[in-house]
Amino acid sequence: MNMTFLQELFNSITQRDARLWRRQGDTATPNHSRMLDACRALLESDGEASSISLASRALAMYQRLDEEERTRFFERLASDFAADPAHIDETYAIYREQRDNASLQMLFDACEPRRQELFRRLNLASNGTHALVRMREGLLERIRERPRSDTRELGAIDADFAHLFGSWFNRGFLVLKRIDWNTPASILEKIIRYEAVHEIRDWDDLRRRLDAVDRRCFAFFHPAIGDEPLIFVEVALHRGLPQRIQPILAGEHRDIDDPESADAAAFFGISNCQTGLRGISFGNFLIKQVVQELKQELPQLKHFVTLSPVPGFAHWLAERRNDEALPDELRQMLHELDAPDWHLDPAHSERLKAVIKPLAARYLVEEKNAAGLPLNPVARFHLGNGAELHRINWLGDTSPKGLKQAAGLMVNYLYVLDDIERNHENYTANATVVCSGEVRDLNRRARKMAKGEFAK
Repeated sequence: MNMTFLQELFNSITQRDARLWRRQGDTATPNHSRMLDACRALLESDGEASSISLASRALAMYQRLDEEERTRFFERLASDFAADPAHIDETYAIYREQRDNASLQMLFDACEPRRQELFRRLNLASNGTHALVRMREGLLERIRERPRSDTRELGAIDADFAHLFGSWFNRGFLVLKRIDWNTPASILEKIIRYEAVHEIRDWDDLRRRLDAVDRRCFAFFHPAIGDEPLIFVEVALHRGLPQRIQPILAGEHRDIDDPESADAAAFFGISNCQTGLRGISFGNFLIKQVVQELKQELPQLKHFVTLSPVPGFAHWLAERRNDEALPDELRQMLHELDAPDWHLDPAHSERLKAVIKPLAARYLVEEKNAAGLPLNPVARFHLGNGAELHRINWLGDTSPKGLKQAAGLMVNYLYVLDDIERNHENYTANATVVCSGEVRDLNRRARKMAKGEFAK
């Protein structure tokens, strides 16, 4: 029997039913109450074909809800599709008596919110996975707009999404693809739209990044959401470790003419594409697999390094201006960053460099968040992947964005293949910031500056 034919026939029937549901739904204005009824019907369904049709109907209805009705739907989803406290108490009492695996499984099942089974069934619809990712994106917008004290119920829904997506987007399901100028235009348009680190201005700009001998771009895809990239990384092949982003983005002067003459691969842009997958880790897998791909293509490569932004550093510097524990001279120098085009005056720039680079080392090495991890999110990402904080580059990004967010600084995080696992374990266990001797020296200089010692 031809199973492929049967599967295609089954899909065509369910898709036909879904189109019928959508046409029928057009006769009435959808609201959150009708959407909830559709969800209940889906949970009560016991046939696969009917479940797929009902899931398609529910998702089509959700797409037609206005913003206010979607908010009401989420609020009711939190209350009406939660776990049953009485059932939890009942199964817990059984477990306390019997203490066996069967009663433990009953307790687990009772504790699971009905929402999770609802999401599993909605995922049966054609393109259901991507629809659920977009649904979570809408949920996150509502959580972000509310005061922290008012997000507890919606946060429970988000936890359900994160739990399921962690399994559905497991590394084993991800597909790595190289993006180049021959990639379908529908995907290239998404690369332009999703670039979050260094804006791609137009198609010519994109071509400079993709169609040169010294450039590579790789993205993760998931079979369930087709040509929608999950995350992508841009790479520049280089001789030595790059210090500045503007030459790389301009593409006017190529560091190499032959990929085999490069000894370094620089990751200069990593962009997550799906807001609805926030918190689902892809970047660490992506970098490690891209390193393997590049080593296979270009075995002479010795260095795998990032050229990374330092978001939040300028804000941290601004707060230091009011830190009375610092010498007045140091605080006054920080105010000089307010001068327009300060970076264009070589003498002024050198004077600030002697102060800002050590402070950047202190910020990246010593400043921690409430969890005891580095305050800077980019540092957390790369250090957590097993990289070394290798070098702080003065005026590495002189774009308006780079000056505004980091006083023009950029950082090289170095991935030493033999050290990645050890660094990762030390970071995970002890929040250890592995850094080069150069960065340690800068951090020591920052301590001296805090005591009023400004000698280099």
